[in-house]
Amino acid sequence: MTTKSDFSEEEWTRILRAPFVAGLAISLADPGGPIEAAKETMATMRSATSPPSREQLLADVALDVQGMVQEHRHPLKGYKPTGPAVGDEVVGELREVVGIVAAKASAEETSAYGAWLLASAEAAAAAAKEGGFMGFHAEQVSAGEQAMLDRVREAVTAPA
Repeated sequence: MTTKSDFSEEEWTRILRAPFVAGLAISLADPGGPIEAAKETMATMRSATSPPSREQLLADVALDVQGMVQEHRHPLKGYKPTGPAVGDEVVGELREVVGIVAAKASAEETSAYGAWLLASAEAAAAAAKEGGFMGFHAEQVSAGEQAMLDRVREAVTAPA
């Protein structure tokens, strides 16, 4: 059973923010307006505070994220992807974090953590319709978001 104490402070910070990085990946893939961004952020927040399974590692992450929310601390504080290939940087961060978890956790815990990151990205993608006019002819998940979801899926399920 892997817990928070198995990781360094820097590793734990990265593990905590990864669900938000997964949501950010979707926002960057197909930026919408402020309403879409808010919906995607709220969906990511809901996913990050509700792990899909009962592994101790996921429970520890969810409890710390809930604490951050209650204290109004920004989960992405200090994380600023930059450069022309920001999508590659975000996907790379997710791949590295899953590698950190895989180095110390069981295969089941690592798989559950990766699935949670993917669920956070999927929640963000499904949160707001993209395109169209006043909601007409809009897509639930745009082509750009779907492409990023595929990249996130590969990053969080592939061996690091």
